Amino acid sequence: MTQALDLLTETPSQTAGPYVHIGCIPSFAGVEGIYPQDLGQSPFSEGARGEVITITGSVFDGTGWAMRDAMLESWQADAAGVYPGQAGADPNVAGFCRFAADKDSGEFTLRTIKPGAVSGRGGAAMAPHISLWIVARGINIGLNTRIYFEDEANDADPLLARIEQRQRVDTLVAKKTGEGHYRFDIRLQGYDETVFLDL
Repeated sequence: MTQALDLLTETPSQTAGPYVHIGCIPSFAGVEGIYPQDLGQSPFSEGARGEVITITGSVFDGTGWAMRDAMLESWQADAAGVYPGQAGADPNVAGFCRFAADKDSGEFTLRTIKPGAVSGRGGAAMAPHISLWIVARGINIGLNTRIYFEDEANDADPLLARIEQRQRVDTLVAKKTGEGHYRFDIRLQGYDETVFLDL
């Protein structure tokens, strides 16, 4: 017999805690033998077309502390701006990666193919970008944001154009630190808080 719904109480909310790593990237958490390798270790494989880039950064809490338990997922198009599963997509670009901040420094590293501009609705092109989802202690619901690149034409991007506080656009732009290297820090609150998306 089914229990009446009016007798059930809501379960208290809980942050991601330490268990998100065990469930999503067990090898990183020191739990070996669950899978041959953790899901989403790399967003591309050998033979992928385009420029290989490395993005490093940290997720900072409101006190300025680098969160060493942050886990991130990224989704992106290939170098031609085509997503996996679409006609003409590069078969060597999966577009998905799951990675974590270093346990000691709090710094994350994403090695990927630099995405191309993506065709949007009505012919408007979205500037090259990578979508990110972030979870860590103190975050009840994963946060969504994007990485854009300072050496790309971002002015016409429809999402960036909708940000009314123009000075905050810069919180979504990765800075070039060298050939094929970028820096992108995420700030959860306070001064220079990253723009998060309600997706």
